[in-house]
Amino acid sequence: MSEIKVASRYAKSLIDLAVENNALEASYNDMVLFEKVVDETPELEAILKNPIVPLDKKTGILNGIFADKVSKLTISFFKIVVNKGRSAILFATAKQFVQQYNLIKGIVTADVTTASALSPAAKEQIIAIVKRELNANQVIVNEKINEKLIGGFILKVGDKQFDASIASGLSKLKKEFAQ
Repeated sequence: MSEIKVASRYAKSLIDLAVENNALEASYNDMVLFEKVVDETPELEAILKNPIVPLDKKTGILNGIFADKVSKLTISFFKIVVNKGRSAILFATAKQFVQQYNLIKGIVTADVTTASALSPAAKEQIIAIVKRELNANQVIVNEKINEKLIGGFILKVGDKQFDASIASGLSKLKKEFAQ
């Protein structure tokens, strides 16, 4: 079974447990924090993935870092996953948890690449369009700037992409003239 499938199942279990304990928001915040810490500290992910590091040491490290920052439910979840020998998938589980949480709450992430920073009005327009088209409750916009686009934008939501950049248009014209 692939790592993502296993991580997805563990994430679903944690969501179910969090809902049962009326702690979904707290668990979401914990998983976001865990993701952020692992992103900023690649050594932590290396330790969790290393089969040579004893399980009690891994649990101790997670306790030391997160005991006063996350809920008891999350700490217990970490212990269970580590004791089952699955610490290597904790990071993937946190990512899957956030994805599943966003799906439940109707939150969509839109990646917008532009040649220059988006104006507040343009950002609001993109949010409105994405909300309407995907029936989303909330849209999180991740902005990226790529000056090679010249103008326009590239909008990516999930596995869909809309390219309205000038660079793309010029490239298409160049191909048409080459034929």
